[in-house]
Amino acid sequence: MDIKATSVDSLIIYFGHEIDERTAFNVQNAYHNLLSIKLKGIIEIIPSYCSIFIHYDIFEYNFNNLKQLLLDKLDVTTKINKKSKLIEIDVYYGSEVGFDLENISIKTKLSIEEIISIHSNKVYSVYAIGFLPGFAYLGDVDEKIIVPRLQTPRKIVPKGSIAIANKQTAVYPQDSPGGWNIIGKTTYNFFDRSLDNLSNIDVGNKIKFNCISKEQFLSQGGVL
Repeated sequence: MDIKATSVDSLIIYFGHEIDERTAFNVQNAYHNLLSIKLKGIIEIIPSYCSIFIHYDIFEYNFNNLKQLLLDKLDVTTKINKKSKLIEIDVYYGSEVGFDLENISIKTKLSIEEIISIHSNKVYSVYAIGFLPGFAYLGDVDEKIIVPRLQTPRKIVPKGSIAIANKQTAVYPQDSPGGWNIIGKTTYNFFDRSLDNLSNIDVGNKIKFNCISKEQFLSQGGVL
């Protein structure tokens, strides 16, 4: 655990530099421990892949005394008993919405049906929320379907698009630019303005994608 100042009122706790299951576990465990000890004067706690960002009240702390307090209080070895929430998401993996399925098939030498089966037959962990409100970084995808980001990002990726980039998969919560490979689309809403954190997806949740037909997708209000 390495603690570094980022500004006069913020710091980052690093738990490693590799995006992997063990580091993600340590981040999630430390994040829930931080929430449980309820330190006064902490304005914001944001977990990421390998680190936790903390924004604090400068009238309560400076970097050195908060760093020491975290070293004294933060027990990253004791697991908080927090049950993971499993969220199941229906996905239509059709070519009309899975813009990059054919290219992934060529790169991986797998059929489109195999790609869909591999992607939808795994439970993913939410490693981090970022880039956009509700954009959940999920991992890890099966090594058979690992593909790099697009060389030229799209100017607009439709809301609800299911994507892969390297070891991660994700759902675009809004229309936005993006350079991930698009393989399908969902009507599930990852972005909700009525919620305090703008999404009902949180770090530590589990995501399971379910393959559905075009007819089911359209009946749910999906748009091709």
